[in-house]
Amino acid sequence: MAETMGDKKGILLETGTNEFEIVEFNIGTVNYGINVAKVREVITSADFPVTAMPQAHPYIDGLFTLRGRSMPLVNLPRCLNVAGTDKPKNIIVTEINNYNIGFLVDNVSRIHRISWKEMEPAPEVGDQSRVVGIIKMEGRIVLLLDFETIIAEINPEVNAKLTTIEEAKDDIKELRSQEHIVVAEDSPMLRELIVETLHESGYRFVKASSNGKEAWDYLMSLTQIDKPITDLVRLVITDIEMPQMDGHRLLKLIRENDRLKEVPVVLFSSLINEEMRLKGEALGASGQISKPEINQLIQLVDTLIFGKSAKDVAKEG
Repeated sequence: MAETMGDKKGILLETGTNEFEIVEFNIGTVNYGINVAKVREVITSADFPVTAMPQAHPYIDGLFTLRGRSMPLVNLPRCLNVAGTDKPKNIIVTEINNYNIGFLVDNVSRIHRISWKEMEPAPEVGDQSRVVGIIKMEGRIVLLLDFETIIAEINPEVNAKLTTIEEAKDDIKELRSQEHIVVAEDSPMLRELIVETLHESGYRFVKASSNGKEAWDYLMSLTQIDKPITDLVRLVITDIEMPQMDGHRLLKLIRENDRLKEVPVVLFSSLINEEMRLKGEALGASGQISKPEINQLIQLVDTLIFGKSAKDVAKEG
């Protein structure tokens, strides 16, 4: 039996309110969450036979077919190295980074609507690369997982797009080196990749934050400096899904601030679909790029800062 998320997404809140909805599920005794915006539907695992794939990634149980489309099934207990039940009940079917994939879990329980302020960053107790935050509710803790990192580990194409950029010549790097960029990204792996990519392409001054609130506090500190705002920040790159303050809320605050309202803001997120793109446009996003297209991100940054590609600017001298 399949439960579509379409009706659930229809009740999502006014854009920019800093609220979101999660699907709660469990593996063994541990509770986890995934943003509703990433979920296509929840199905019963017993209704969908799985075909094993030779030489598949160790996290992959095989392929299953849903409405004529074959997609990989990730054994999430094995991926997280946690003990689950002998017969996992549900498959969470997701669409992340324009990639459809299922995640096998013990049981999906319910949907919660919460504020990003209620989500705390994951504590540093070892390798937390797959947990981006914790939510305390009703006497228990729900761990919000970094599904983008899991998919990047499994899918070489996604990982390649995250790490491959066009080599820039020295004159282009010099041109880019004068510009200041602010980045807000909660995933440690992706934040490091974005910063490294910007540095490699020539954007040397990059201020990185782990959530929208950190980025907003930094931007507000810049507004107190008696200089043109373009001397202090030329562009903001932000994820949408982040603890404390999400990217839509950050964008809304920037557009409402007299000093910052003209600063270009790019949404770089795995959540960019038709619905989310419309929300971003309504809030005044300067551009929206779906992860993992990091090469497109650099090209868009150039266009928003220089009005054209950095190559064309360099040719003009």
